[in-house]
Amino acid sequence: MCTAKVYTKKHVEPTFMKKLNNFILSLLKCLFIEFHSLFDYVVTFIFELCYGRHVSKIPPVTNPLLLESASKLAEKIRSKEIKAEVVVKAFIERCKEVDKYIHAIVEDRFKEAIEDAKQIDFELDAYKNMDDLIQQKPFLGVPYTTKESIKAEGLLHTMGMLNRKNHRSNADATVVHNMRRAGGILIAKTNVPELNQWVETRNILYGQTCNPYNTTRTVGGSSGGEGAIIASCGSAISIGSDIGGSTRLPAFYNGVFGLKPSEGVTSLKGVGLRNEYYPESMAEVGPICKFAEDLTPMLKVLVGEKISMLKLDDPVDVTKLRIFYQKSSGDIRTSRVCSSMRSAFDRTVKHFEEITKSPATKIKIPGSEYSFRLWRYWMTQEKADFKIDLTNGKSRADAVEEIKKLLFNKSDITFPALLKLIDADLLPKENPEWARNLTVEIRQYLLDILGRNGVLIYPSAPFPAVHHYSSFLRPYNFSYFALFNVLKFPAIQIPLGLDYDGLPLGIQVIAAPYHDHLCIAVAKELETAFGGWVQPPP
Repeated sequence: MCTAKVYTKKHVEPTFMKKLNNFILSLLKCLFIEFHSLFDYVVTFIFELCYGRHVSKIPPVTNPLLLESASKLAEKIRSKEIKAEVVVKAFIERCKEVDKYIHAIVEDRFKEAIEDAKQIDFELDAYKNMDDLIQQKPFLGVPYTTKESIKAEGLLHTMGMLNRKNHRSNADATVVHNMRRAGGILIAKTNVPELNQWVETRNILYGQTCNPYNTTRTVGGSSGGEGAIIASCGSAISIGSDIGGSTRLPAFYNGVFGLKPSEGVTSLKGVGLRNEYYPESMAEVGPICKFAEDLTPMLKVLVGEKISMLKLDDPVDVTKLRIFYQKSSGDIRTSRVCSSMRSAFDRTVKHFEEITKSPATKIKIPGSEYSFRLWRYWMTQEKADFKIDLTNGKSRADAVEEIKKLLFNKSDITFPALLKLIDADLLPKENPEWARNLTVEIRQYLLDILGRNGVLIYPSAPFPAVHHYSSFLRPYNFSYFALFNVLKFPAIQIPLGLDYDGLPLGIQVIAAPYHDHLCIAVAKELETAFGGWVQPPP
């Protein structure tokens, strides 16, 4: 009997302690989340006091051409219903009208673009086969923009860095070359954060870009200038790039569509400081646009010779899709998803439950609570050296030295770049085995459930566009986007109208690799159901 009593005590006690530990951990987690929510409320309150409620907003659109999709504009130019010169001049005038408010454009080629358009109008008579013209030049005469960090021959390519001031590209990036070949007319390049390494678009060379829906709010990064100019109707379509949400985050904050394609389908040659294709990168180039109908033709152009990897012409019956959703990443370092974002999310899930006539499946991605840590690890595996790039190849930047320079007001880099240096030099590294194993586990989990006709509905971010500089106090919120760079799944940002403050709402939709056409089909369905892009209110 004594032996039995001893055995029972040893068996029960660890179980009780384990339950107690779990309870304490859960309690601490709940307390931290509540504190975090209170912290976010205080941050918003203080920034609203600082900026005030009266903000500049861009003038309303008066030229109906600016409200056409790029696909429709190209069709009208091909059929000679309207001249390319008229279209290009309309967008140039709009750029001049809005940029005084949003400060998105860092260099224009307005005169050259008008000459390009005149040449297209002159040569249009020479084309005999209209079907060939549609296939070869789907964006004939359509004005577009791209971010300053993507090479365009003869134009600035400083990456927002003082030590690259006035540096110009001697060749086009592959994706810019593809767009030129497709008939697109580049009219301007737009602002980026320094070295594309922050969630806001601001640098020492060009200053800060402002949100067209509320100029006290951020446009996101790194394709922030593109998000702003597209939402303002200063450009018909845009080329963005995305290594941690850099296409989707600005698309979300500015209320437009932004697509990060599947892994390895778009060339990164000429994107950032890359001089090679880099098929193994987390980064992809993708479209930013106001209308969902432009996503497929633009993606075809950007992908180029890799088009056979995708199924963009496969028909999709959205009523037959299997719908999965997750309402939060579970990372306690990120902010709680706000009520307006939850409402937009719930409307989306309900809509698909109605049209598919079956309940959506709630899931929890194993390890999604480590989204930032996983992204942080995989960034160290990219074929780039941030510390060398920051000095433009002259030396290796050092966190301690840059901190000293900052203290003596001698630093020539931005604060986000300094934070990146501190992270690289002074903070503990992630465990490679843990990060790699967890990435494989998450990837396989999603591959198993999504299959060939499943899509995942996932939050875009905890809040709509936040105040300038407030992201320094909420540095982890971008990880809602970054997780899908880690996994290399196609992901699209879809606009869902405006909140009560007039700021854009949205959600992300994710599909299995090389099923980008499912993401685009969902984007078209939600645009029809909820209206898509909404012009910034005057």
